[in-house]
Amino acid sequence: MVEYEPKDFAGKLAKAFLTSPLTALLGIALLLLGFISLQVMPREEDPQIAISGGAIIVAMPGATPEEIENVIVNPLERKMREIKGIKHIYGIAMENVGIINVMYKIGERREDANLKLYDKVMQNMDLMPKGAMQPMVKPFDIDIDIPIISLAFYAKDETTVDHDKLFDIISKIQHRINAIDSVAKTTLKGAKKPQFNIEVDLGKLAGYHLSLGQIMQAVQSIAVNVPSVKGRTKSNELVVFGVKNAIESVEDIGNVIVAQYMGSSIYLKEVATVSRGIDIQNFKSAYITMKEEYKGEPSKLKEQVTLTVAKLAGTNAVFVADDVLALIKEYATKLDGEGIGYIVTRNYGQRANEAVNELVHHLLITIVIIAVMLVFFLGFKESIIVTFTVPAILAITLFIAYLTGQTINRITLFAFLLSLGLLVDAAIIVIENIHRHLHTHDADDRNMETLLVEATDEIGPPTNIATLAIIMTMVPMAFVGDMMGSFMQPIPYNVPVALIASLFVAYIFTPYLSLKLLKKTAQKHRKKNSESEES
Repeated sequence: MVEYEPKDFAGKLAKAFLTSPLTALLGIALLLLGFISLQVMPREEDPQIAISGGAIIVAMPGATPEEIENVIVNPLERKMREIKGIKHIYGIAMENVGIINVMYKIGERREDANLKLYDKVMQNMDLMPKGAMQPMVKPFDIDIDIPIISLAFYAKDETTVDHDKLFDIISKIQHRINAIDSVAKTTLKGAKKPQFNIEVDLGKLAGYHLSLGQIMQAVQSIAVNVPSVKGRTKSNELVVFGVKNAIESVEDIGNVIVAQYMGSSIYLKEVATVSRGIDIQNFKSAYITMKEEYKGEPSKLKEQVTLTVAKLAGTNAVFVADDVLALIKEYATKLDGEGIGYIVTRNYGQRANEAVNELVHHLLITIVIIAVMLVFFLGFKESIIVTFTVPAILAITLFIAYLTGQTINRITLFAFLLSLGLLVDAAIIVIENIHRHLHTHDADDRNMETLLVEATDEIGPPTNIATLAIIMTMVPMAFVGDMMGSFMQPIPYNVPVALIASLFVAYIFTPYLSLKLLKKTAQKHRKKNSESEES
């Protein structure tokens, strides 16, 4: 029974948990929570930084850059500065169009920033000059624009696989990947889309007194689906019908009537050559280098189409990447049969997993080093007690990080490594004072529970103040702004949590484990010496 009445909360915690049967269960529960949190927390190589902004595009046909600047760009810039949280505004005035790029301060919520941007533009629609078209607001999606997976698809034999076939197969795969959970965005780079190409003979065009505008209008007028509503019937029902797309082949385009000349119809095939091919106006191509198996053969360049996959913010890059690669493996046989190969050129999920696992590995090595070092300074049993507190503290910190929606990345684990040397301070101070009390000359005459509670309570105030002082050194880092502040945010968030957890773990589990593992050492030689001196 504890005879000592503690004064500090350190001693009160020690007294409450010293003989409680729930203390052991609490320790096991903390370790399990930490392990589960480590497995389920979203993994990233680096923390995702919230960057908000957008572009406002206003077209005004026929206007000069000077007019665009005076009547569109400058007024919109003044209105955008009324929005709180904007850091930079860049205006661009060109022929027929004005663009205003808006960048918010780092850390602004993207959803709120986009809403304020839309709201401010819509509020000032009455200020738009006559002739200006409807403004288009294009928000930036920086958090989902960085891909975690890049796949390069190429034709093994370019004579058997054309661009049309390659694009069609990859588009179907892209559609399937879009349906995967936590996939935010997919894009195709270097793709050559199939289309009908119309090459106009300028000589014939001039001979028929036609313009390119007339040809464009003629083709566009029938190159769309035209749904229409006839109206309500007597039974109060709506009848909807659609006109089938009039362009389905090269012949259909060639038979388009572009004008009437001297009572005769002029067809498109009479002034232009129509063919089915790829988007020849797209001059962007991507190539992949193929190394030959045999030495001496030069590397070959092959055209490829890159499929990029981006994930939603805050989701696990490892899981998303694994799901995408699993889907690609389902298509491996079909792709091979079609003569299409693929290479994974970027796997952010694998890199994130390797980075996290490497840091966890180093974290375990550091804990072992601390345990071995403490054996020489405190003793074997004392070292075991202090070493147990480290995973318990990290488990609490990981669980709290998981509850607050953080991801586990290199910066998060760096915060743990940074605080690792500080985490054992409280436990070492407690175990050292317990060791000193166990070796006093009157230790045999005192109750073991009382001795442990008193030893813990005795060092409570100075340990609390020392830990608080270390925490205060981390607080200013939380107020660092811009990119660096957001990137290093896990350090001021997790280190103070770990230090506070180290106090509770030291005050609860160090006395409890000392009661189980340590014993009082009677200083009998001191008693004999004192008795001989008295005689």
